[in-house]
Amino acid sequence: MNLWQAPVATEAVSATVTVPGSKSITNRALLLAALSEGGGTLTGALRSRDTDLMITALGALGVPVTVDGDGVTVAPHAGLSGPATVDCGLAGTVMRFVPPAAALADGEIRFDGDPRARERPMSTVLDALRALGAAIDGDTLPFTLHGKGSLPGGTVTIDASASSQFVSGLLLAGARYDQGLTVHHDGKPVPSMPHIDMTVQMLREAGVAVSADGPGEPNTWRVEPGPVAALDWRVEPDLSNATPFLAAAAVTGGTVTVPGWPARTTQPGDAIGEIMRRMGCEVERSAAGLTVTGPARLSGVDIDLHDVGELTPTVAALAALAAGPSVLRGIAHLRGHETDRLAALAAEINGLGGDARETEDGLAIRPATPHGGTWHAYADHRMATAGAIVGLVVPGVKVDDIATTAKTLPDFPAMWRTMLGGATR
Repeated sequence: MNLWQAPVATEAVSATVTVPGSKSITNRALLLAALSEGGGTLTGALRSRDTDLMITALGALGVPVTVDGDGVTVAPHAGLSGPATVDCGLAGTVMRFVPPAAALADGEIRFDGDPRARERPMSTVLDALRALGAAIDGDTLPFTLHGKGSLPGGTVTIDASASSQFVSGLLLAGARYDQGLTVHHDGKPVPSMPHIDMTVQMLREAGVAVSADGPGEPNTWRVEPGPVAALDWRVEPDLSNATPFLAAAAVTGGTVTVPGWPARTTQPGDAIGEIMRRMGCEVERSAAGLTVTGPARLSGVDIDLHDVGELTPTVAALAALAAGPSVLRGIAHLRGHETDRLAALAAEINGLGGDARETEDGLAIRPATPHGGTWHAYADHRMATAGAIVGLVVPGVKVDDIATTAKTLPDFPAMWRTMLGGATR
């Protein structure tokens, strides 16, 4: 086991940290460019394991993709084609976004991924594709799609309460189906609605007609059939990837600025400012970016994270170091993420002497005095960064798989040490 000794901050962190592009925007833009016969380009694209898996998947389907640093070009092409094999790794945006697009290809297309990926829910999107006319063997990874070169499309009802990716994956490809696509959600509220908002916004930017209806939050989406425009996508910084660095300010009483923070965005990570403000931080938005200054002691928080569940590991790490109790609600769906994040967070916080317990839909975390020990990452990038946050103020924390952060951050350990400068031991 290659343990990473988490650096301990010897003073308040003071830094400006530039984070690379959004994974969510990058992989959506890549797929939309692939579905446009005119191709497209990305500027400021994230280069990480998840985005490289998407690029490789599209290449396997006959899409001509060239990469130059954070610039990606998808050349004009005649459409997706098979046969092909797609490695999904542990990327939800690959395993759930690519199959609806691959249904437009001809030939046999086999999907597989990491061992943990084989445990992640897939039947919702696969059953939806079958209802829309696709032929698929299997209900989880690995599975095989028998492409016919087109898909009739139409109307489908799904239960997307386990993941918003089921809706987004179908919508992204829907304009290229013969009849377009109507997706109706029937079940508990869809988690992480901002990600669906992102999908709808990007489709509209690409000239696709999309409508969203429902009482309160939408539960029915309609994508009209038609072309996808070739665009130059400019990718925003990944705001969720920025949260561990902002958390470093919060737990050390320091100040961290992330430049390029968008004034308006559909990224769920934008919510971190208000969350940290509720925990006692000073938060400033300016032309320089988003700046967080931490308090002498963090306050606990009672908060519903249903729409921003990906922030839970960062918020849980902050809560484990706070002076008061915290309750994180609305996140039962995290049990089906890269790992069961609720069980993992409770186990790792308690393993270091903290006080966390699972609830029906989240976590309850009470003040304690954590000690050093091994923090297990469970091959989950956000679990790994949560361990790094705790390790800033708890000596002796060792993360067992810091390399898993490459899923969305190419070199997190180097970025972390650069942020800390020489103020570590």
